[in-house]
Amino acid sequence: MMKKAFYFFIVLIFIFQFSHKAYAEEDIPEILSESAIVMESTTGAVLYEKNAEDIMYPASLTKIATAIYTIEKGNLNDEVIVSEEASSVDGTKVYLEKDEKVTLKKLVQGMLINSGNDAAYAIAEHLHGDAANFSKHLNDYLKNEIGVENTNFTNPHGLYDKNHYTTAKDMATITNYALENKTFTDIFGTKELKWEGESWDTTLISHHQMLNGERPYEWITGGKTGYVNEAKQTLASSANNGALNLTAIVLKADYKRDIYKDTANILDYSFSNYVNKEFVPAKEYKADDRIYKSKEPNISVTVPKTGFNEEVTKDGRLLITDNEDRAVQVIKLEKEEQPQEIVSAHQAINSTADEGSTTLPIKSIMLGAGAVIILLTIVLFTFMKRRRAQQSHYGYIQRRKW
Repeated sequence: MMKKAFYFFIVLIFIFQFSHKAYAEEDIPEILSESAIVMESTTGAVLYEKNAEDIMYPASLTKIATAIYTIEKGNLNDEVIVSEEASSVDGTKVYLEKDEKVTLKKLVQGMLINSGNDAAYAIAEHLHGDAANFSKHLNDYLKNEIGVENTNFTNPHGLYDKNHYTTAKDMATITNYALENKTFTDIFGTKELKWEGESWDTTLISHHQMLNGERPYEWITGGKTGYVNEAKQTLASSANNGALNLTAIVLKADYKRDIYKDTANILDYSFSNYVNKEFVPAKEYKADDRIYKSKEPNISVTVPKTGFNEEVTKDGRLLITDNEDRAVQVIKLEKEEQPQEIVSAHQAINSTADEGSTTLPIKSIMLGAGAVIILLTIVLFTFMKRRRAQQSHYGYIQRRKW
């Protein structure tokens, strides 16, 4: 009876663990878009990802990079004279006219809010003469100042080019960086703007449907849409519920409804399952026989509400991991330098002399050891030879007896 009860108890534990794990897996949303990521904007923690490091076409999300570069490197009060080439760029426009005079800030607004390709091209020409030269400077900026790894832009607006690509992770990194700039954040979150142009007076309304109210989302704070045939639907969004400040990038959805549904799902998941907290690192961490320490006594981290673990890599990075051992946040540690002994010139000379004086005894010991080994080998060989002779004689006597 006791044996049956024991087995029944074991089965119950197995069922409980299995059902709990299945529930946890179902809690992570499955999306239709091909690539996506959610980052906490202030800590850089990755809360959700799907194919986040796959090479993708960003379409007009490119304009996020163009905007922050322009804000940081240009003078927004500059007056820009629109060229014929800029006014005739394909795709979505703010309908700039050749020789029209527009401030650089107004071009950034028209580019982000109404996705004006003509505004993006006019910016590129104003800052660096043409789109190719602008792209070179932009790529250097993204790599060296923002830290992207798998991004290459060949134009300022995102129209298709096989060599114009990024990843969801890089795009979120760029957006997070941009959101630290108030001018960018204000334009990124603008729902509508009166526009007075030389040939077009209107009110620009953000194309982002969560922001403009077509598909309302309670905590949305900004966003940018994108579409070209090769990229399909792309979407960048920022959201803040007062506890977490999130950036969501979703790439390559077939339909517009999917890109918004996927964004809502991964934002809901992140808000529900993660929390920001102050993390106090250990005094020191040991990895690969080296000692590492944190640069800061307290670090802001984003962690799962259910708990987290710490893991140190061989190269001295502290990983904050969830219960599935997935790295949520990476903290760079500093290697503790071993103190170097300072000696005088006199000590150094004496040390060298001592080393020289120990050379002869060491050689003598080695020669002596070699002689002993040779002697032992000769003795062993002689012993074995005599033994074989004795065994042979004994065998001969035995055969004779037999």
